[in-house]
Amino acid sequence: MDRLTSLEVFSRVVETGGFSAAARKLNMSTTMVSNHVQALEDRLGVRLLNRTTRKVNLTEIGKAYYDRCIQILADIEQADDIAGALQSTPRGTLRIHIATHMVPFVAPVVAEFLSSYSQVKVDLQMGEANVDLIEDGFDIALRLTAPPDSSLIVRSLATWRHVLCCSHAYIEKHGRVQALSELAAHNCIRHVNYPFGEEWRFLDRKGAPASVRIAGNLITNSGEALRTVALQGAGICLAAGFLVRDDLEAGHLVRLLPEYRPVELSMNAVYPHKHHLSAKVRTFIDMLVHHSAEHQKLINPYS
Repeated sequence: MDRLTSLEVFSRVVETGGFSAAARKLNMSTTMVSNHVQALEDRLGVRLLNRTTRKVNLTEIGKAYYDRCIQILADIEQADDIAGALQSTPRGTLRIHIATHMVPFVAPVVAEFLSSYSQVKVDLQMGEANVDLIEDGFDIALRLTAPPDSSLIVRSLATWRHVLCCSHAYIEKHGRVQALSELAAHNCIRHVNYPFGEEWRFLDRKGAPASVRIAGNLITNSGEALRTVALQGAGICLAAGFLVRDDLEAGHLVRLLPEYRPVELSMNAVYPHKHHLSAKVRTFIDMLVHHSAEHQKLINPYS
């Protein structure tokens, strides 16, 4: 059997939850769907699915295999799209979801996109909570950390780092932090999506990893809230460099422990693997990549 077709059939079975539902989606018989999955399992010498009379579930090996299958299928679909890209023009409505504090970075790209393509509209939504791209009908989301859902396609746009900072008022009241370990005794406010929780991670001047466990009286899903609270002198924060750049340059916030660099993270464009990568999505992503390269220093002040 054609191996690529078998990969697509297997993925459909997983996504629809059964052989009959997959058969209807693919317009083939249930027996043929079962044969394709069986051919994959025979070729690999492993069981990919646990079957019952009511539903199918992935085995542990099946889960790992499925994660790779959807990436492969998405890459093939993108290659097909690229092959026909010269004859396609972005059109229709592009629905985007971004974190609120990314608006200053994304807005210029949206403006350029709209001015370049007369047949497109943009529905730009912002918020701090992660959205379900498929259920909520978004074409693309921009996130500062990788999503937990491995079925999504992730395109890295740029690297970025936090900045460890506080206000002069905080220093006057609590003293300036002189060593990384001292952060444990200070009020450290943090973002709920910080990937390492209450362990703030850094690299020292030699590139060696260093970390400290912190505690504080504020945890929030808003980068702007962290910035505002820090400006009011209520705590020390790790803030996105592009969010507090102007505050640092104006002297409203003070960078702490410059000998330690917060670990590097990635700014990502995320889109569903089941979404056909249309000209509007592909073109907007390409424009984001170009914009990110031009503004890397703003995104990552340590680069």
